[in-house]
Amino acid sequence: MVKADHIHNDEPAISVKHIAKNFILPHEKSTSLKTNIVSIFKQKRRTKETQRALKDVSFDIKKGEFFGILGRNGSGKSTLLKILAEIYQPTNGSVKVNGKLVPFIELGVGFNPELTGRENVYLNGALLGFSRKEIDDRYDDIVSFAELEDFMDQKLKNYSSGMQVRLAFSVATRAEADILLVDEVLAVGDADFQRKCFEYFKGLKRTGKTVVFVTHDMSAVREYCDEAILINEGVVAFNGSADRVADEYLKLFNRATDDENTEKVGSERWGNGQVELIDNEFVIGDTIKFSMEIKSKIDIEDVVVGFRFYDESNNILAGASSVNARIGAVRGIVFKKDKSKQVTFECENILGTGTYRLGYTIRLTDMVTVCDDNENLLTFRYNRPESHQPIICPVTLTINQE
Repeated sequence: MVKADHIHNDEPAISVKHIAKNFILPHEKSTSLKTNIVSIFKQKRRTKETQRALKDVSFDIKKGEFFGILGRNGSGKSTLLKILAEIYQPTNGSVKVNGKLVPFIELGVGFNPELTGRENVYLNGALLGFSRKEIDDRYDDIVSFAELEDFMDQKLKNYSSGMQVRLAFSVATRAEADILLVDEVLAVGDADFQRKCFEYFKGLKRTGKTVVFVTHDMSAVREYCDEAILINEGVVAFNGSADRVADEYLKLFNRATDDENTEKVGSERWGNGQVELIDNEFVIGDTIKFSMEIKSKIDIEDVVVGFRFYDESNNILAGASSVNARIGAVRGIVFKKDKSKQVTFECENILGTGTYRLGYTIRLTDMVTVCDDNENLLTFRYNRPESHQPIICPVTLTINQE
């Protein structure tokens, strides 16, 4: 006999079907008793409008996925996350959640600034449903993860905002959950703590937990997420791999910030055209060598150059960028107006027999501004006599000023 809790193992962790959410916005606000009384006699004159935050949104999230939800401010992504967390009820549609869900949204709600860090751990733990003994058993781990051993007997009002987030996050991680919802809650913490939190999420993923992540950080999306959706004006504008959705988000952002002084680099390519590829050389043998001649139309700093290989199924096999510390790169490349530089990537030939595609990106270190991007620079066929599977390999980078 099959146990009931093993019947639906193939079901998605979250299934969203035709979700819509409307908000009613009155044009007149009642701020006093007199206004309220007078408004009774003016019912026909009161006006309101309906804001459609989400419109017919549907998608599934597989169990064990690190799933990204992207979108510009006001696109509806945070509204969607609050519907998943049951903070909001949808106007139409349905959400099915398979497993226990814990939202990492507005961490620290319920904290009392007049209580110590220690007292707030017990208070917040109780709000999460822990018994005192359960909090006793977890207390040392909570404090150690938050790295606040020397501050737990100080009042919370004396904590920095980053310290409060660290403590709240650490308490929330003790909750047993199958699905975690994360909404930019780590933005206040320092870089080391953010990295620690992401490593925690990656550890959960290895144990089959599901993480839903709302963010503007495209580097985090590319590094941690498997799949993602792009929300724009209340609808799913794009759904696919994290890399593809991140690219679509950047295209959307760059289209939204175009002005009359911005030039487009072409139909296959996109970006603001301020720094662009003007020539390239690609040589494949025992090593793969890709040289790019890049020219800038303005004086500019913090330029990032990268490349990637795709297979016939459109999967990214390998790639590197000039901000990858492991290849000895600087943080950003400086360009002078009307001057060019040659950027060369060279790596071991990892390709087996097959058809491949080469793409590149020239952007700024803000992770948003794209100068020149082309995911289809060239397609080539490579024949290897022996069986050879692609692997990730070391890459060296050189930059020469012309």
